[in-house]
Amino acid sequence: MTLRGFRLPRVLRSFVLAAALPAVVGSGLLLAELSGPTVQDRQITLAVTRYMREGHISRHELNDEIAERTLSNFLKTLDTQKVFFYQSDVDRFKAQEHDLDDLIRRGNTEFAFQVFNTYQARLEERMAWVDELLKQPFDFTVDEEITRDPDVAKYAVNEAEARDLWRKKIKYDLLVLKATEKLEGQEARDKLARRYSGLKKRMAQLKQDELIEWYLTAMTTSYDPHSTYMSPSTKENFEIQMRLNLQGIGAQLQYDDGYTVVHKVIPGGAADKDGRLKKKDRVVGVGQGADGEIRDVGDQSLNEVVDQIRGQKGTIVRLQVIPYGTTEKVIYNITRAQIELKEAEARSEIITEERNGKSQKIGFISLPSFYMDMEGARLGRPDYKSTTRDVAAILQKFRQEKVDAVVMDLRFNGGGSLTEAINLTGLFIDEGPVVQVKDKDNERQKYNDLDKGVAWDGPLVVLCNKFSASASEIFAGAIQDYNRGIIVGDPQTHGKGTVQSLLDLGRQIFQVPNAPELGALKLTMQQFYRPNGDSTQNQGVRSDVVLPSLTAELEVGESDLDFAMPFDKIESADYSRNDFVNPDMLDQLRAFSKGRIDSSTDFQKVKTRVTRYNEQKNRKTLPLNEEKFLAEVNADKEEGDLENEIEKEMNEQEDRPVVKKDYYFNEALNVTLDYIDLVKLAGARRLTLNVK
Repeated sequence: MTLRGFRLPRVLRSFVLAAALPAVVGSGLLLAELSGPTVQDRQITLAVTRYMREGHISRHELNDEIAERTLSNFLKTLDTQKVFFYQSDVDRFKAQEHDLDDLIRRGNTEFAFQVFNTYQARLEERMAWVDELLKQPFDFTVDEEITRDPDVAKYAVNEAEARDLWRKKIKYDLLVLKATEKLEGQEARDKLARRYSGLKKRMAQLKQDELIEWYLTAMTTSYDPHSTYMSPSTKENFEIQMRLNLQGIGAQLQYDDGYTVVHKVIPGGAADKDGRLKKKDRVVGVGQGADGEIRDVGDQSLNEVVDQIRGQKGTIVRLQVIPYGTTEKVIYNITRAQIELKEAEARSEIITEERNGKSQKIGFISLPSFYMDMEGARLGRPDYKSTTRDVAAILQKFRQEKVDAVVMDLRFNGGGSLTEAINLTGLFIDEGPVVQVKDKDNERQKYNDLDKGVAWDGPLVVLCNKFSASASEIFAGAIQDYNRGIIVGDPQTHGKGTVQSLLDLGRQIFQVPNAPELGALKLTMQQFYRPNGDSTQNQGVRSDVVLPSLTAELEVGESDLDFAMPFDKIESADYSRNDFVNPDMLDQLRAFSKGRIDSSTDFQKVKTRVTRYNEQKNRKTLPLNEEKFLAEVNADKEEGDLENEIEKEMNEQEDRPVVKKDYYFNEALNVTLDYIDLVKLAGARRLTLNVK
């Protein structure tokens, strides 16, 4: 149930060239050597359509409506900003769109190759124009604008329109480089040349299974945003994230303007212990074994480079590296090891705070995801990775330290394992239903916490924001329904109330242990409901105490996604509420918090930034006059770029401390201290403590 597809509608951003397409250096345009649909592609497509038809909760037929959505999704994948295709191309595709459902139903994916071949032809034309434009002067004093909203943008109807669009696009990119990286003149033009050259090379490296993944996912996300087809490599990466371990050197790579660059060295990993490989170093060659030949990776995709570096623990990989800030190549021999992704697991810290002459201990738990080693669990390994086990150990430490309250931080937690969401909730409630589930046949099932007793029997605060989704919402919703604790943060969580199952297509088709690897279908088969009968779908879990924040304003909720399932409600389950929360208590908590927020200069700044952000977000165009453009950028700099700030925080969740001591933390801490006082005043009964 991981959350995918967040797209920040940045006001001043460099145009997205294509959906999630990294870049590599190259010269000249090479076309991707795709053979056209294969027998295996047909097998995969038939399997995906069968399981979508038989298992998807909506029971939606694969019909003309789905075909129309599929084409729209596929075009957005290839040409997000409508800068490559002509309107005549799109018209030609649309003339065939009502045939797509019939073709896909028969396992025929020929249409995907037709569209992609057209895309490559247009890419070749546009990149030739880029080379010309980068040699020409630009007049930055002219008052003209460029459309920034892809929903408002239109495809060019002829070559003249397309050329003018790309002239504006290059002009815009040069302004961005000047404003954000202080690059001007030939240096800026060279960087843009590398960026576009990288796009050409990336598309030339496209693999057959990637195109099939894009096309089938365009179809599956026409049913709902979370049903996706994963190619074998995507499936492997998904499973690594869920089990929080892999075998390799412990370095995250990414493309940066044409180079394979070290994005992060994972603490405790092989590369970290070796000490030589650093962030921003460029990887230009890879060899196997202590004396293995170094092979240049400049012409390889990021996935190919990663595949060569990963390997069995105890083996040696040779990296040819250009250290950051230098031009000389060096070779590092690094022995691969088991890498535990510990920064993505639950972490904790105890904060001691003085109030009214009394010392209070607050136990904070940062939980980035609901992780579980699914393969380890399936094989019955006794030590498989589990969120619940890790949090239970933290709670045991908190009890030993005699903390007065626990704060569970689920901000930016996009979800994960449903099983872990249920089990984790069971650490805080006695017995009873945690979540209710309904499938496509309206069959309903309750998932209960069956273990009597709890692992923590004191006050509980759950921090959430608009990025808290899925499993996070199951946990927060149950805690709220049981009156077990309070929810603090954005007005509401993300709103993802659907349940996905991961179907291994090879095993499903061949029904043998060593089936061929055909990828997997992440299929929305159920919708979940809180114990009180409300779905979290679209409306999310509403906070008991709302704190003003930047994340609340972004259009990243479930209701902002295309083809999201609607909200609905079922009958409440039978469960016993606790007395840790009551209406009078919530009114007092809100009043106390509002008083502090109203007098806080930091929170007032947040409100001012939100107002400006909303004004800019509604703009459909951006100025290409340098003076006006830079004036807007400088205004943003004075207040801080809201979306850049949030995006950076999302990307650095694993690097951030358990507790980031800022004004937001201080208010969350004050709400927690208020809550401790009110719980004691109300004399809320403590639960039967039975360590789980």
